[in-house]
Amino acid sequence: QLVESGGGLVQPGGSLRLSCAAAGAGSTLADYGVGWFRQAPGKEREGISCISPSDGRTYYADSVKGRFTISRDKSKSTVYLQMDSLKPEDTAIYYCAAEDYYYCSGYQIESLYSSWGQGTQVTVSS
Repeated sequence: QLVESGGGLVQPGGSLRLSCAAAGAGSTLADYGVGWFRQAPGKEREGISCISPSDGRTYYADSVKGRFTISRDKSKSTVYLQMDSLKPEDTAIYYCAAEDYYYCSGYQIESLYSSWGQGTQVTVSS
C-alpha cells in the first residue's frame, strides 16, 4: 500500500531524499500519521521519525535529530525523509509506515501502523 523510493549509495557527509507515496491513483496520505523506520544488518528495526496528519508535527529519534527532516508535499500525497550529513552507521533498509488519524504517540512501536512499504536500501560508504 506504500511505495518508498530514493535510496542508493552515497558517500559519508552526503545527502539523500527518500519518498513514501500511497499506492494507487488518487491515493493520499493526508489523514495518515507516517513514520520512517530503518533496519541495519544484524540489528532490530528502529523507528526514526514520524509526521502527524493535519498539524504536521514532527518527531525524531536522537540518532537522526538535526540531520534528518520529515515533511509532506503540498498535495499530501507524498511524505519525504531528507537525510543530510549521512554516516556509515545510517546504512540500512529504510521503510515507511502509515496509520490513519494517528498522531505519532509512541511512533517507534511497529504494531501501531497498519500499512508498510517494501523498503529501500541506503548505503553510506566511501
